[in-house]
Amino acid sequence: MKVGIIGSGGREHALCLSIKKSPKVDKIYCFPGNAGTSGIADNIEIDLSDFNKIKEFSIKNEISLLIVGPEKPLVDGIVDFFNDTEINIFGPDKISSQLEGSKIFTKKICEKYNIPTAKFGIFESAHDAISFLDKTEFPLVVKADGLASGKGVYICKDKNDANLAIKEVFDGKFGLAKNILIEEFLTGEEMSYFIISDGKEIKNFETAQDHKRVLEGDKGANTGGMGAYSPSRLLNQSLEEKILNKIINPTIKALKEMGSNYKGFLYAGLMIVKDEPYLIEYNVRMGDPECQTILPKLKTDLLKIVEACCNENLKNINIEWYDKKSLCIVLCSKGYPDKFEKNVEIKNIEELNLSSHEYLFQAGTKKKDKKIYSIGGRVLNFVSLSGDFNTAKKSVIKNLDKLNWSGGFYRKDIGHKVIK
Repeated sequence: MKVGIIGSGGREHALCLSIKKSPKVDKIYCFPGNAGTSGIADNIEIDLSDFNKIKEFSIKNEISLLIVGPEKPLVDGIVDFFNDTEINIFGPDKISSQLEGSKIFTKKICEKYNIPTAKFGIFESAHDAISFLDKTEFPLVVKADGLASGKGVYICKDKNDANLAIKEVFDGKFGLAKNILIEEFLTGEEMSYFIISDGKEIKNFETAQDHKRVLEGDKGANTGGMGAYSPSRLLNQSLEEKILNKIINPTIKALKEMGSNYKGFLYAGLMIVKDEPYLIEYNVRMGDPECQTILPKLKTDLLKIVEACCNENLKNINIEWYDKKSLCIVLCSKGYPDKFEKNVEIKNIEELNLSSHEYLFQAGTKKKDKKIYSIGGRVLNFVSLSGDFNTAKKSVIKNLDKLNWSGGFYRKDIGHKVIK
């Protein structure tokens, strides 16, 4: 069969590699893919907002299944757009995708269904938001309502920080802002909890710990993710039951009452406070770099799992995992998440000679005249599996040192909470 994968990041490279392992797959197309996917799939240059062109290409080239990697096409309704075709498309519909498309949408569900989350206020103008700062306590969190590629969240230690955050959001840093969200600051430890759903059944799809801040010691600006490890050290049976019963199941119920059966990956960003889970945010797809961290641990054929979700048959699939620790470090362009130089050549990639437990997923890259260049902020994802996190990290650092790319930087403390 022929499969199409939508997106161009490290997540899509990881999806592409996992799907490629399935004996049922004859050909993979990536829209638009990157230098890494070009070695295992055909990269197709189509604007991801042009659903018509994606549909025309998919029908003409007899694609049976489309897997949507990034959030924007899902939020914009690409799944609904393919309803009039025989092509299976994996991901939630437009209603369900508002869980990520609007933080306020999700907060209102939390309020109605008593889902534990930080206390919050919604403000329609900078004036109202700034006036509220005189009546609240710090630190607090300011969030842009819509999609912001993981960057529209400000942790504000004082009024000056909050004033700047409110100004940037309403000035359009993350697109047109009609509302802003101000939340209490929860003190605890973050965890990413993933499920996969076919609209009837849900199954756990592993856990991870992402590192969002750009600087070591979890300092500096928020990014799309500087690295991750899996599994989270926090998960136990009691906590998992709380996550499912207090957060995931009520959310799925809320969506059903809106006429939407959730299909696809669902990623709950959680804060664990004294063994109690609080919802920070939802993502309606696999995380990036969590996807790159989790998928190498998957023993079951990913294509079988995705097809079962499309056919509402997930209950008959047993999802198995390798009993390994996984750690991923993201190599970024110097200057990220602010201004950075593009089209910088990355040498030595072909000379890395990775072992069977080591992976390199490309993200912000392109191939031209047999050379690889950086074109994004997050460029490469180095992953290693091992019996322990320390060995996995040493393996990743060894490969980063071998590559020795002068145009990039990375956090050396990924996994610091699980590595002594």
